[in-house]
Amino acid sequence: MIHFADVSKDYQRGGPALSHVSFRIEKGEFAFLTGPSGSGKSTLLKLAYFDEWPTSGVVEVSGVSSATAKRGDVPFLRRRIGVVFQDFRLLPDRTAEQNVAFALEVTGAARDSIRDRAARALAQVGLVSKGTAMPHELSGGERQRVAIARAVVNRPLVLLADEPTGNLDDRAARGVLQLLQEINAAGTAVLMATHNMELVRKAELRVIELSRGAIAFDSGDGTPNAAAEGAS
Repeated sequence: MIHFADVSKDYQRGGPALSHVSFRIEKGEFAFLTGPSGSGKSTLLKLAYFDEWPTSGVVEVSGVSSATAKRGDVPFLRRRIGVVFQDFRLLPDRTAEQNVAFALEVTGAARDSIRDRAARALAQVGLVSKGTAMPHELSGGERQRVAIARAVVNRPLVLLADEPTGNLDDRAARGVLQLLQEINAAGTAVLMATHNMELVRKAELRVIELSRGAIAFDSGDGTPNAAAEGAS
C-alpha cells in the first residue's frame, strides 16, 4: 500500500528534509510515525499523498509511483487516499454533512448518491445526529471526526493522518485513535504521525521513528537504521 524506496527530499532554501528513507506498509496495516519537530514527519506524509515529489528515490502508494505519475494524476490518486490534518480544515460555512459531501463532489461522485454516502460516513464516526451542525458548533473531537468522515467517504485504501490528536484533550485523542483503529480493522492501511507517545505506548502498534530526516527505528523490523545512526 505504501512503499518508500531510498527516498530523499531536499528543499532549495531549507536543505535536506528526508534522507534515504525506506519502509513498506502493507494492506490493512497500522503504523505510527514519530519523531521530534523538524524530523521530517510532515514532509514524509506530503510525499505519501503526492503534495510533494521526492528529490531521489521512489514513493509508491496504492499502486501509483512517483517515478511515473504526473501532477495531473494527483486528483485521481486522492480518491484512493484519505488525509486527516491536525487543524481539521473544515469549510466553516458548510454543515458537517456538507463538508463530507464536498469530498465526494470534487471527485465526481454521482450526485444522487452523495447525500446518502455522506450520512453513512458520519454514522461511521458516530456523528449521525450532527449532520446539520456547523463546524463552530462542534467540539474539537467532533470536528476531527467530521474530518475523518470526509477522509474515508471515498473508501480509500490508505489513510494518512498528520497529528490528528494534536489539538485534542486526552479523552478526545483516545476516541480519535480508537476510530482510526476501527477504520484500519475494516481493511484500510493507516499511517499516523503523532507526538503523543502515551497513545503510542498504549496502542502497541508498529512505530516508525524519524530523526533528522532518517529512520532511526522501525519496530516492524526491530533494528536501528544505519543512515540515522550516521546522522546522529
